[in-house]
Amino acid sequence: MSEIRTLMRSHPHPGTVDWIGLRPARLAPIQSVTEAEVTEKGLAGDHYRSGGPRAVTLIQAEHLPVIAALTGQSVTAEMLRRNIVISGINLTALRHDILHIGTARLKLTKPCAPCSRMEKVIGPGGYNAMRGHGGWYAEVIQPGLVHTKDALTTMNAP
Repeated sequence: MSEIRTLMRSHPHPGTVDWIGLRPARLAPIQSVTEAEVTEKGLAGDHYRSGGPRAVTLIQAEHLPVIAALTGQSVTAEMLRRNIVISGINLTALRHDILHIGTARLKLTKPCAPCSRMEKVIGPGGYNAMRGHGGWYAEVIQPGLVHTKDALTTMNAP
C-alpha cells in the first residue's frame, strides 16, 4: 500500500458518540436520547427518515466551539439539529470508509450544508459560521443500535 494511503487510514484512536438527537417533526424541538435505532431509512423517531444518502446526519463535537467562536454565541448540539455528535476522530478523513457505530454501519456521503434557519437559531452570521463545520450526511449500510459512549471505528483501518 502506498505511504499516502497508509497515512489516510491511520487514526490515533476511535471516535466516541457524545450525543444523539431526534427531530420528531419539522421545526419541532430536537429530543436528546441515549440510544437510537438506525433503520434503513434513518433513525427511528426522526422525521427526516428519507433513506438514501441523507439518512443520518453526524457532526464533529470539536466543531461546536469553532462555530461558537465565529458567532460569539454559545452553541449546543440541539441548536444545530444533527442526529449524532462524534468526538475524537476527524469525520472528514472518514468520508470513504464504512463506519462502525454500535451495531450499525454507516457511510459518509457528502457534507451537510447549513440551512438559513441558523441565522435565527445562532444569530447573525450563523449560516456562514457553519459553512465547512456543518457535519456529514451518512447512508445506512447496516441497521443497528447506537448508544451514547459507543466507539466509532472504521472498516478500512489498517
